[in-house]
Amino acid sequence: MPFNTKLTKALGIKVPIVQGGMQWVGYAELASAVSNAGGLGILTALTQPTPEDLRKEIRKCKTMTNKPFGVNITLLPSMNAPDYGAYAQVAIDEGIRIVETAGNSPGPVIKKLKAVGTIILHKCTTIRHAQSAIKLGVDFLSIDGFECAGHVGETDITNFILLSRARQSLDVPFIASGGFADGQGLAAALSLGAEGINMGTRFMCTVEAPIHKNIKEEIVRAQETDTELVLRRWKNTSRLYKNKVTDAAVKIEKESKTGKFEEVAPYVSGKRGREVFINGDPDYGVWTAGQVIGLIHDIPTCDELVKRIEREAEETLNKASALIAPASKL
Repeated sequence: MPFNTKLTKALGIKVPIVQGGMQWVGYAELASAVSNAGGLGILTALTQPTPEDLRKEIRKCKTMTNKPFGVNITLLPSMNAPDYGAYAQVAIDEGIRIVETAGNSPGPVIKKLKAVGTIILHKCTTIRHAQSAIKLGVDFLSIDGFECAGHVGETDITNFILLSRARQSLDVPFIASGGFADGQGLAAALSLGAEGINMGTRFMCTVEAPIHKNIKEEIVRAQETDTELVLRRWKNTSRLYKNKVTDAAVKIEKESKTGKFEEVAPYVSGKRGREVFINGDPDYGVWTAGQVIGLIHDIPTCDELVKRIEREAEETLNKASALIAPASKL
């Protein structure tokens, strides 16, 4: 049974699953595999050092799939911010018609992309932020619950509540992000009003994910309790895989008398996090993972995973509908 949601129709995909735009993970190898499997693959713009490098990666991805794929542009708080407009222009120049945005003050980038008819998926962790994004003209909202990996926001609202609030109060279609790994989760998200799901951590643990096999095996071994919230003190909370480095960072965060970010900065270095995916040592640096790691027990290909989720979701929705007795039997 093919899915027929606003997301599948708008994006031209078969299964309402979007691959998260993950730093140091969203390369052409993974994005093309997800798209070829029937979902929406995403290239991560800031994984590329320059806009021209993004152009090369887009062109590489086009040689690996003829299906739709998108680009993630995340606007981060930084003293030396990248030229987000230039990354957006490359996406436009290369004919990318789907962009996932996230982060601070996305208005100028969204305006630039919308001017040429780009479909925008914008990530939000609160309903208030979602309502602000709607004013910018986004096409879909990605509603990120507290379970998610990376930046979880500061309100600690889980998806069960957040998705229902989105259903009650938002006029723009939305997808569910954070805590999804299987077809039962997709069925639940659709039942709560979402048009599809976004998966990050689950796609990290696939054959095509361009990260070291040791890290994939670490995810398989992990439990749902094996994540850590870091940088709460500075209102920049991130959910990371719990390891020796996050333990040290949290200890400093709790015990520091000065509260200076510089004390913890070496421990949350993105550069060392990137090295984790290359050298395979899960304790070498910090790396993002959601609570969904407790639901991940294998390392399939993207094709196997998407087909499995599609089958499980259909079975789950059919099983749920069978619970309703015909009126004549009541």
